[in-house]
Amino acid sequence: MMTRRLHIKWLMWGVGLAAYMLALINRSSFSALGPAAQDHFGAEATVLSSFLVLQLVVYALCQIPVGVCLDRFGTSWVIASGMFLMAVGQLVLAATSLIPVAIAARILLGAGDACIFTSVVRLVAEWFTRKQTPLVNQITGLAGQVGQLVAVAPLAAVIGAFGWFSGFASLTAIGVVILLLVALTMRDGPGAGTILERLTGRKTDIQTAGTTLPADTGPIILTEVLPVVGPGSSGIRPAVVSLMKRPGVRLAFWVHFSTMFAPDSFLLLWGTPFLTGGLGYSDAAAHTILNIAIVASMVGALLFGPILSKYSEHRVMLALGGVLVMFASWLVLLIWPGTAPFGVAAVYGVIMSVGIPLSMVAFDIVRTHAPKRQRGVATGLVNMGGFSAALITVLGIGLVLDLMHAGTPDTYSLEGFKAAMSVQIPLWVLGGTMILIETPKARRYLRERAR
Repeated sequence: MMTRRLHIKWLMWGVGLAAYMLALINRSSFSALGPAAQDHFGAEATVLSSFLVLQLVVYALCQIPVGVCLDRFGTSWVIASGMFLMAVGQLVLAATSLIPVAIAARILLGAGDACIFTSVVRLVAEWFTRKQTPLVNQITGLAGQVGQLVAVAPLAAVIGAFGWFSGFASLTAIGVVILLLVALTMRDGPGAGTILERLTGRKTDIQTAGTTLPADTGPIILTEVLPVVGPGSSGIRPAVVSLMKRPGVRLAFWVHFSTMFAPDSFLLLWGTPFLTGGLGYSDAAAHTILNIAIVASMVGALLFGPILSKYSEHRVMLALGGVLVMFASWLVLLIWPGTAPFGVAAVYGVIMSVGIPLSMVAFDIVRTHAPKRQRGVATGLVNMGGFSAALITVLGIGLVLDLMHAGTPDTYSLEGFKAAMSVQIPLWVLGGTMILIETPKARRYLRERAR
């Protein structure tokens, strides 16, 4: 019984982690399939971009509704809904070669994907102590990158060997299995029932001694704000307006905005076309660089976790430093005369991937500045930052490629890709500037509230 008590929280996290890993596979499923997807659908670069752009738009727009649903219906229901939507989306994508239907499928994937990450973060907060939460969140992010690894070479190999339908239908089958695990085993917190138990009215009494969480203490501003939903709630719009008035929440948004869009646009869609069609590398070399980048992001998560815990007062400057290094490395790649050597592109992949673990700084800032009753909505609001920038980048790259008449695998060119990838520069400038503007405001706000 004691072993069961001690291990129940790890089971809950494990099921949530499986859902998150599959969400990353689904999100990244075009990362190594850009040219193959264009051939399958007969699409140009802008149309290919629209697949991912609409998915990211839906993901971003769903963040606040997902936060509200988490407060109202609980983690397990939200994750289960996400798994169902993603399973249907991948099945539709597997069965069609029609662009409008495929776009609708990617929209379903975006909505389902939006349900997972915020829910897993919430699940960790409910089951683990305040001291354990940062480490578990970093491991969650690290393990999620395994999903991106699977989406690079293995998924491409499966589709190459067994065909488009079999590859995407297999993701549907995995999603159904995880959905069943969520329904049968996941509990929103100690003492809560599973989905099956709530539907049937039967509840298994699981003793959770050793998982009771301590008081939520620390440098978090706790104000008497109204909950977003439920009796006496403020409503969604007033809560969002109130949160956006907090400089720390705005700072978290811009940190996530600045750190996420480059690795997302590279790893989710345009990495393989740029490396093969622009730089002229082989598919194997391109997949190697993508894998190096993903592994580097996993190593970065292991390194940054302890650093951010020990030097939390410097977390914003660390994130800003990462943004500047990513910006500089991309400039080197763009101004390199002719085709950059494999080693230079690999180094860029490593540096660019640092943005993924650095983006977690945004959620640490949220915990410091957002009221506890509104933290779910605040997390969703901040999570919109990086994905909003990513969808602008993905669409911008596709538009510029088409304007340069380099928007298909047959017309890809190095000059076209260098021009297209430059759309990232103004986003880095905007994000870095806003971080510098909001940081002193956020610090002043904390000092005033501490008096």
